[in-house]
Amino acid sequence: MELQLATLADWPEIERIYRLGIQTKNATFTSEAEIPTDGATWFAGKHANLTFKAVSGTGKMLGWATLSPTSKRAVYRGVAEDSVYVDPAASGQGVGNALLAHLVAESEQAGIWTIFASIFPENGASIYLHKKHGFKEMCRREKIAQQDGVWRDTIYLERRSKVVV
Repeated sequence: MELQLATLADWPEIERIYRLGIQTKNATFTSEAEIPTDGATWFAGKHANLTFKAVSGTGKMLGWATLSPTSKRAVYRGVAEDSVYVDPAASGQGVGNALLAHLVAESEQAGIWTIFASIFPENGASIYLHKKHGFKEMCRREKIAQQDGVWRDTIYLERRSKVVV
């Protein structure tokens, strides 16, 4: 497996894996209908040069990870929300672990001092993965939003950089 910077040319595979995650109902509140119709719009909402893909030896995308700014205000320029998605066919192969480790390291090079994640409590693998990479559970946000008419909780996790202070 190789980790590479993702580009607009990768959008079809990013979108495919994103849709697979959405279909689990345990990855995001975003619905398939809310996915932008073009990759340029999606990439515009991400931190520049902080979207990465994991690629197999045969060139197949196994997963992706990215950081999104949490605010347009300059004082929050170093705070970002992460997204890590793995193709279900590559689950259990260390893809998410490699992507999150790389994302954290690259985020610090880019001056990001805080990364947060909001994860459904039912997504235990993602919570475990984030804690493994230094994220701390801050709180459970009860009934934070509805998904298909059902109130859902999320676990809010945060990682403060020891490099960017």
